[in-house]
Amino acid sequence: MYEELKKEVQELKHDVNHLKEQQSLQTICLKGTKAINKCFLSISEPKNYHQASDDCIAQGGTLSTPDTRDENDFINDYVRKSLGVSSEIWIGINDMANEGSWVDMTGSQIFFKHWATGATFEPNGGKQENCASLSAAVDGKWFDKSCKEELPFVCQFAIV
Repeated sequence: MYEELKKEVQELKHDVNHLKEQQSLQTICLKGTKAINKCFLSISEPKNYHQASDDCIAQGGTLSTPDTRDENDFINDYVRKSLGVSSEIWIGINDMANEGSWVDMTGSQIFFKHWATGATFEPNGGKQENCASLSAAVDGKWFDKSCKEELPFVCQFAIV
C-alpha cells in the first residue's frame, strides 16, 4: 500500500509540474503573441547573443529561429509592432562552430535563409561575425553580426 501511495504522489507531482509549465506558457503567450504552434515574446533589453540565448533558455524557450518565409514574416511583423519599425533582433542562428555553416540553436543545419543580399551581400563578416540578426527596417532580412553586440531579441516557445 505504501508503494501505491508513493506512486500516486509521484504522478500528482508530475501532473502539477505539467500544469505549471502550461500556465507559464499561457502567460508568455498572453504577454507576447502566438502563431505556427509557437509563442513568441519580445525582450527589449539589449543583450549580447549568448546572454539573450541564456535568457530565453531560462524562461523555457530558445531564441526565435524562423523555419519558413511565413514564420520570418510573422516574426518581422511582431518585432515591428512590439519593438519598433527600425528594430534589429538576435535570432537563433549562428556559425560559431564552423565558419559559413549556419545552424540553429540545436546545432542542426538550417534550410530556410533570408540573408540581405542587396548592397551588403550577407553574410559577409567572416570569422568576426558569427551570430545572425533579423532587421525589421529591412523587411526581416538577416545580417551576420559580432556576437558581442547588444540587441533586443525574441524568444520562442513550442506549444505542446
